[in-house]
This record gives sequence, C-alpha cells and structure tokens, in this order.
Amino acid sequence: MGKSNWLKRGLAGVLAAVLVSLPALAAEETPQPQLPDAWAVSALADSYALGLVDDNYATYIQSPVTMEQLDNMCGIAAGKLALLELPRRTADTVGLVVDTTRGGVMNALYQQAAAYELPGVEAGAAAFLTELGVVQGDQTGDLALERTCTYQEAMVMANRLILAVYDANDAGSLGLLWKATNGENTLYLLGTIHLDRDNIYPLHKSLRDAIDAAQTVSFELDLNDQAGLAEFQALQTYTDGTTLADHIAPQLYARVQTQAQLLGMGPNDLDAYKPWVLASTFSSLSMTDDTTGANAMAIDLYVNARAVNAGKTIDAVETYAFQGGIFDGLSAEYQEAYLDSALALLELAQSGTVSPEIQQAAQEQEQMLAGMFAAWKDRDPEAFAQVYDKAAVLTSDDELNAKLFTERDPGMIAAAAAYLETEGENTFFLAVGAGHMVDPGGIVSGLRELGYTVELVE
Repeated sequence: MGKSNWLKRGLAGVLAAVLVSLPALAAEETPQPQLPDAWAVSALADSYALGLVDDNYATYIQSPVTMEQLDNMCGIAAGKLALLELPRRTADTVGLVVDTTRGGVMNALYQQAAAYELPGVEAGAAAFLTELGVVQGDQTGDLALERTCTYQEAMVMANRLILAVYDANDAGSLGLLWKATNGENTLYLLGTIHLDRDNIYPLHKSLRDAIDAAQTVSFELDLNDQAGLAEFQALQTYTDGTTLADHIAPQLYARVQTQAQLLGMGPNDLDAYKPWVLASTFSSLSMTDDTTGANAMAIDLYVNARAVNAGKTIDAVETYAFQGGIFDGLSAEYQEAYLDSALALLELAQSGTVSPEIQQAAQEQEQMLAGMFAAWKDRDPEAFAQVYDKAAVLTSDDELNAKLFTERDPGMIAAAAAYLETEGENTFFLAVGAGHMVDPGGIVSGLRELGYTVELVE
C-alpha cells in the first residue's frame, strides 16, 4: 500500500464524512444534576469549545467557583489572548484582590486583558469589563462584587472576555463560509473539517452570526437523532458471533489489543468492533495534537451545540443508515488495509518507532492538515483547494473515496437547492464536510450551475 493512499484515505474522511469514534465513557449520573440558568445557555457551546467546561459540568456549574477552577479559566483566557499577538503593556495590578467573589473573579480575568494595549483597559477591572460587556449588573446596575461567584458566572465572564477581545480585533477562525440566495431565501454554506486542532476556537463573529441568523441548521447527519445513532451503532459491531480476531490477520489483531491498552481499555474491549470503525477512530486520533482543545470539539459538533442551545430546528441531508452503509459496505480486504494504515499512523504519533515510509506519510499528512486548517481559518477556498486536491482524490483507485464523494455530492446539491426553493422567507445554515463544498462536483459550483447566486461571505 503506497503512502499516498494512506493520506487520501484519512484526509478524505475528515472532509467528507462525520467520522465515527468509539463510545465515550459516560459520566456518572448525579442525583441532582446542576443545570445552567437560561441566561448562561447561549455561552455553553463556546465555553465547551474553549475548554471552560467539560462533560461533567452538570456536577459543578451552579456551585461556587474554586481558586483552582478560576486559575484554569484564567490560563485559558491568557492562552487565547496571547494568540492574538497584541501590543503588550505593563499591567497595574496594585490593590487587585483575586478571590472567589464576583469582584475577585473579575480582577483575575481583568489581569489577563490588562497585559495588552486594549481600549479602555487602563480604567480598571469593573469599568473595563462592564464597557466590554463581560459583566452586566442587575436592573439597578449593581455588580454584586462581594457575593460569592458561581462557576457558571465565572465561565460566562471568561467566555465573554475572550469573544469580546477577539471581536474587537476582528479575529477568530473565519471558516469556509458561503452565502447562497434565491428570492427571499438565504442559505449559508459552511465547509467543515471533522476535527478540532490548530487552535480553531474561537470562531469569527461573522460565522457565529450566520449560525444565529438561521431558523434551520442542517448537517450531514442529525447528531441529535437517537434512533439513527442506535441504528448506526448497530452497524459498528459484529452480531453473527464472530469477533475482530476472525476478520483480520493475527499480527494486526495483536497491535489492536496493544492500542486498546494504551487507550486505557482491556486488551479485548475492542473485539466487537469492525475494522472500519477502529480505522476511522484511530485515524482521527492520529490527527490531533497539542493544539487540539481539551474537549476535542469538532467543528460540526460546535455548530450543532450552538444551534440546539438557541432552539434552532435541526435537519440533515443524509441518514445514519446511508452513511453507515458506505463504510460497512467496504470490502473485507479494504477494511483490513484501512485499519492497518490508520493504526500505523497512530503508532507513529505515540512512539515514533515505525518505518521511514510511514514517517514520511505522517509528515505529509501533518503538512496537509496544517495547510487546510490555515486556509479554513482564513476563509481562503483557493488556498484550501491547492492543499487538498479533490480531483486527485476522485481519480484515485481508493475504494472509499468514490463512495464518500461521487455517490454523495449530487444528493447534497439537491438538498441545498431544496432549501433555496422553500416557500416564503427563510434563512438556512448547512454545515457539511469541506470536501463536499469544493470542486470537482462541489455544492458551491453545483448551486451556481443551477442558477443560484453563491458568494463567499466577506
């Protein structure tokens, strides 16, 4: 198997299909889960993407914030602000008390911003953060500085600070975002990458605003469809009494067992899964790095969370049965080769002790991923197309590539056109893998050929 096939196989997946992964270990249920207040719900998607909350937030979000938690939030804010490379200043922090009161939390977060030349920062914590919209008092304007601060309040403050500074500096990841129109209908088109890396968050205000403007947000798959997910999960495992060991070579099976232990599982915990499931999972893991967020929130998941939290209608252009069937229909030989190559790249990321051929393939994968994410963040489809050669992917003899694109792009173009032909005045948002947006055969040019106006969002 040539290294070019490894690259095409893995990168096609992160641009074409919502990659599957092994089920995460469920958080322990709490007797009385702590739910965020309505006013804080809109901050959850960004807070999760930035790492300000994790999967267990229902166990602590309404509790008083601790100093350890506050230090972590300040570290996240400091890291995100540092990426902007703003002019620095000597912060005057004399007299600022940092503790777990609302005033103390404000002082702690203010210190992260006060290290930079920002308009109004010299006015002090309360004035600066109020003007920036980070803190908002009650109807009388009282900021309740002496009251103990909840985690929820601190999270929202940290989230607002990061977004406000990024927005003030016209910063954030722009995304491959187009706007299609037909009469009174608007359709935003976002080409996504099914990963979280290269400090992708926060997203630019223009992208967040486009999501917020839509009444209906659509994806390849409805990530909230529990029945569809159950159907998809059923495709991932063997039901005929066989296990993974019966379908792949003994040497490859031994490597999977080793990987299971490295992932904190028992040596036989992956036996029920089919090779394509493990290959997709290992491929995705090999593409993460130290720029991946703490929660590894893929772009599609962020868009879904923001839309769901805002009460949007969620739709999908494909079904789990259809997309799952693409992978499950791969030949046994291909699935084994796919697993072998994906595992080899993950093994390299973990130890570096693999063949020179795999090392070179991994270097090329890293270069392509870095180039794709840079183009995505800059909203530069031309640069993206130069890095990701879709024509080469379509003309390869790889069994999976043809299924991912040539058998799906026409259906996505038809679905996008149907949104534009909806009766009345509507705004839609469609987020699918970037590979489906670009040419040859992409949604953007497909809609233009049908006579619709499609322009890159400025």
